[in-house]
Amino acid sequence: MKLALVGYGKMGKIIKTHALAQNHEIASIIDPFEEGAKKSLTVENLHGCDVAIDFTHPDVALEHIRFYIENGVPAVIGTTGWYEHLGEVASMVDEANGTILYSGNFSLGVALFLRSVRYAAALYGKTGRYDSAIIEVHHNKKADSPSGTAGMLASRVLEGFPEKTRIEYETQHQRRGDEVLHVSSLRVGSVPGTHTVLFDSPEDTIELIHTARTRDGFAFGAVAAAAWLNERESGLYTLEDMVDAVFLR
Repeated sequence: MKLALVGYGKMGKIIKTHALAQNHEIASIIDPFEEGAKKSLTVENLHGCDVAIDFTHPDVALEHIRFYIENGVPAVIGTTGWYEHLGEVASMVDEANGTILYSGNFSLGVALFLRSVRYAAALYGKTGRYDSAIIEVHHNKKADSPSGTAGMLASRVLEGFPEKTRIEYETQHQRRGDEVLHVSSLRVGSVPGTHTVLFDSPEDTIELIHTARTRDGFAFGAVAAAAWLNERESGLYTLEDMVDAVFLR
């Protein structure tokens, strides 16, 4: 498989290492800030590539996705911060037969963690005695807050707590209503990513925690997603779709 790496920061470099180790070819590297890389996202710079893997910046994510769809380039999107436009992207994919796979976290462990949280939320939510909250911690260079993973976890918790109807990401300056799921974000040091889901009652607290030790898990998942997407028909996919098809069929 011939890959284009769009964005060649820390993640892009680790993805390259994993892709080459799996005998894939890096046909193009595109990053305006990287010496020796191609500077712009063009059809010419993607010529001959089977799949693009995009880890860039939220400010350009939607523009890049539109480019991939309009030019028939299958793409794995690791950039977050654009999900408010998901409906628009879904319409573009349908109209132009695009092939896009996106996720807020490409760790296979996180994909399974999401399932665990959904199941736990359904159990604790039924008791009527538990509250829930989410805490996410990342390195101080992360461009967006909250993390895409925190958003995915929050949606799973809401499924199990019908009394919670909205998510609050900001600092709380008043008593938090029972209808609110509070998601707290911290940015510090070099933490690759830690997500904690709390279920709390007057009697006890349960914590479900996923801690990434390195970025290698994300890179492995991104390359696996690209290989899977390369064999798919057009459509808008998530990493969970791949996990369902490969590991849970």
